[in-house]
Amino acid sequence: MNPIYTTIDIRNQFIDKYKNNEYRYIGNETQQSTTIEIQNAHFLADDDWIIRKPNYEYAQREIDWYCSTSLNVNNIPGVKVPEMWKRCSDNNGMINSNYGWGIFSKENGEQYKHCLDKLLQDPHTREAIMIYNRPSMWEDYCKNGMHDFMCCQNQQYFINERDGEQYIDVIVNFRSNDAVFGYCNDYIWSKYVLGILAEDYTIKSAEKIKPGKIWWNAGSLHVYERHFNHIEKLISE
Repeated sequence: MNPIYTTIDIRNQFIDKYKNNEYRYIGNETQQSTTIEIQNAHFLADDDWIIRKPNYEYAQREIDWYCSTSLNVNNIPGVKVPEMWKRCSDNNGMINSNYGWGIFSKENGEQYKHCLDKLLQDPHTREAIMIYNRPSMWEDYCKNGMHDFMCCQNQQYFINERDGEQYIDVIVNFRSNDAVFGYCNDYIWSKYVLGILAEDYTIKSAEKIKPGKIWWNAGSLHVYERHFNHIEKLISE
């Protein structure tokens, strides 16, 4: 049986790798970056942070933008567009990775609607998946000068019973996930979607169901060198 890791286990793995200078170098000879990376990371996401606690005000802004399904970063609520979004957008502010667009829009196949309908049709299904990424990403990620290869692959939902109550659990799959800033906001988004899915299922089925566990998988879960100070802060505390 595989061990069950939690967020604190993953946090400790990053601290150990930092102390042991276990670095992974990415990029090319002219532009190389140093990271600490956990490949094939899988754990029970039982906390909303790994390395750095979330900025909840910003996380809510991002959820509001996701729910608008706008693909333009200039429409993120607030005074200033985050630098991370500027770096990956094209000159007009267009990106791919609005996760609300990914699951709510007709253009990406109404993933949320189909997932909910499937759960209502068959509570034991293994087909309740919201697919964020798409084959055309190979061309879409660099369209018009942007660099935005969507990080979230899919989310799969299961209805399970524990202690006489019904829960919807989710398995979240990422190809790439920044453990410092990305994970916090991605977790809060995933928890939000899980909550509204449980609410919609309860309303439509007239059967009470609760948001359940969030299981996290990332092909690459990493910390960039520019964020090593956050690991140092954890060590000093």
